[in-house]
This record gives sequence, C-alpha cells and structure tokens, in this order.
Amino acid sequence: MSSGVSAGSASRAPRKLFGTDGVRGVAGDFLTADLAVALGRAAARISAAEAPQVLIVRDTRESGEMLEAALAAGVAAGGGHALLGGVLPTPGASVLVRRYDFDLAAVVSASHNPYRDNGIKFFGPEGTKLADDQEAAIEGCLDARSPGRMGRVRELHGAPGDYLRELESRFSGLRLEGRRILLDCANGATHRVAPEIFRRLGADVDAVAVEPDGRNINEGCGSTHIERLAQRMAGHDVGFAFDGDGDRVLAVDRNGVVVDGDELMALGALHLRDQGRLSGDGVAVTVMTNYGFHQAMAEHGVEVATTPVGDRYVLSELLRRGWTLGGEQSGHIIDTGFVPAGDGTAAALLALEALGDRDLAQRDAMEKLPQRLVNVPVADRDALEHAADVWAAVEEESRRLEGRGRVLLRSSGTEPLVRVMVEAPREDECQEIVDRLVNLVKTRLG
Repeated sequence: MSSGVSAGSASRAPRKLFGTDGVRGVAGDFLTADLAVALGRAAARISAAEAPQVLIVRDTRESGEMLEAALAAGVAAGGGHALLGGVLPTPGASVLVRRYDFDLAAVVSASHNPYRDNGIKFFGPEGTKLADDQEAAIEGCLDARSPGRMGRVRELHGAPGDYLRELESRFSGLRLEGRRILLDCANGATHRVAPEIFRRLGADVDAVAVEPDGRNINEGCGSTHIERLAQRMAGHDVGFAFDGDGDRVLAVDRNGVVVDGDELMALGALHLRDQGRLSGDGVAVTVMTNYGFHQAMAEHGVEVATTPVGDRYVLSELLRRGWTLGGEQSGHIIDTGFVPAGDGTAAALLALEALGDRDLAQRDAMEKLPQRLVNVPVADRDALEHAADVWAAVEEESRRLEGRGRVLLRSSGTEPLVRVMVEAPREDECQEIVDRLVNLVKTRLG
C-alpha cells in the first residue's frame, strides 16, 4: 500500500465488494469469516511494508468479535502483525494509526445500520480511508496465497485511553463546568469514551444507550432516532446523539429542537475562521447541504465547495484544497485539524467550543431554509438523465428561486428512485414546487 495515494483518488477501477464505505453486508451471510480472513490477508499483502502493523478496532455488534478475529488471522497469514484495539469509534482508528505510525488500520463496523449488518473499512497511514485503487488492489489479491511468513496477533492495551488523551489535548481550552449535557451513544462504539471526555472537561453528564448487548446498537436510539433524545431534554442544556460507530453526531438544544450537521458546521466554520484555524477560509459540503448554509457562508466571506453525497468525497475535496472543515447534513463532520475522518465526539466538542458562553438555543450562525425531500419510485432511475421536459421544469423552478433557494433532482445510486429536493424561503412555496416536480416525475418516469 503506497502512502502516496490520497483518499478519494479519481481512479475508477472496477470493484465488486467495496462500496462507498468499505465492505458491508449481513454478517455471516455476505460478510463471512472466510471473507474477513481473505480481506485481512490481501490488505497485508498490498502494503508497502514487509511486515505491516495493522490496527483493528470494532463497534459493539455481536458479530464484531468473530470478524475481528478472522480479519486478524488474515493479516497474520499475509505476513502482517494485527494489533487489536477493541471497541473504539471509527475516528479513533484514524487518530491512532497516525499516532503510532502504523501501516494500516481496519474498522469492523456497519455504522448506523442494524446489528445484523457489519462491515470492514480500511484506513491508510495518513488516517484517511483507502482510495478506490487501493481497495481494488485488495480485491485483486483476495485469492492470493500467503507469502510463506506468518505475522502475529496481539492486543493493543489502552487504545481508548490514547484516543481520549488526543481529544483532551485538542480541546484543552474548553471548560464545560456548569453545563448539564445529555448524550445518546446508540449502544455503540462511543458508549464509554464520549461520556468520559465530556466529564473530563467538566460537564455534568447524563448518558443513555450506553448498555450494548450486541444487538441493540442503533435500535431506537442514536442519531438515526434523534427524536428520542429530543423527548428527554428536560433539565439539560444541550444533547448530542452519535451513531453506532461514532463518526457522526446530531444535536438537540434545551428546547428540544434538533440541530443538524449543517448548523453544527456553520458554528464550527465561523469559529475556526475567527481563530485563524480555517485553512483557506473555505468549507466542503455535499449537494444536500441546506441553502441557508451557503447564504450564511457567503455573508461571512467563507468559500463553499460542493461535492457528491458521501464523506469520502468531502474529505477528498478538503485534501485537494488544503482546507480544514467539511461534512454532511447527516452530522458526518470532518475537522482535519484534529483527524482526517468524521468524528462525532470531536464535532460535538467543536460546537461547544464555538458557542463559548452562549447556549445552543441562541445559535445564529445560519438560518435554515424550509426543505422538502421526496423519494419518487420510478421504473428506471437512469431515464432521468434523458427526461428533457423534467430538466426544463427544474431549470424554470430554479430560475424563479435564484438567490432565494434551490432545486435538486438526482437518481438514487442503489434504488429505483428519483430524489426531489426543494429549499425555499417559505414553507408553502417549498411545498408547491415539490408537488409540481414530483407529479411531473411520476407522470414521465413512474
């Protein structure tokens, strides 16, 4: 594995197993122990190091231990040394692979998916996810024989503590005394480290979904069920909900109002710029980011780059431009000043750092525009590309909204759906435009 290849490489080598976030599927069905062994062996084989040091961490799914063991066996069979870090948020792997100069890190997790799913994703020595061509190289040698030398499998003691120390060092100036904070850890990888770092920084912490049993990860909790946290906010100043592997976060203010990734990024961007830490005075976001974010950044002289949906595209743009901050509305927020990966815990702390003595309910970094998103079932999602009358209608609606909002149509990458999204200054105007476009898509493509 060459460390000279950046994340999000433009290579488009054909891949069968790797998706936008590693290899993912039902554990024991698609993602078997045999496949995990093969992936570990192949990853070790493509490394530029003769005997690569490979960190392996996981979330709390019941299949995690089995896949961790299989992956480690594969690394050793490929001549590498597997170091087991145990349960740790995905960004912890990105932090520690750089801290210890490891050659590779692997995370066993399916993020916000149900417990039956699991996944394996790899990070290079720079702490970034492997590029497409590197993942393709792993697939290309899945059937390769072992090199004839065996590596070792060892526990890496104290990995959570090392990750916590990195967080504590980055936010050493943040004092949270007097703040009562509610955390929802999704019964996932943050269930110990997130409450601990908030306590170390002085907060009075209450935490829910911190009793993982292997099957309750993301079940009615975490950032995919943020409404549960909003219902529990009585007596708390602010709440944060993470997903199963801890790489994303959503917030709730004291009034129970949900604060999404766009608003958290807006807070962070203006704060980092004021501190002289927003490299290039720019932020990278996806096409789904609210138009109000773009308006707010323009008002403050912050450039915005827009990418396709997916954190790997955001990170690729940040690395290409040498920028610091980027992310997604879903709460996948990357601050390369700390780690080149989404980190829900660090993003929550950045938001509090940005607020200073203010309350989250007093946030004023951006004003969200009303947004409507409708998924329209279609016979052939690829037909959208050639639907001239649909695109003419989109162009006309966009012209009417110019400077005030926007229209976005795109085909789903995995389902027979066309996603219709509209943002406008008023709820009624937003709904009217959505209705017109949805009806047209149904008529022409349904």
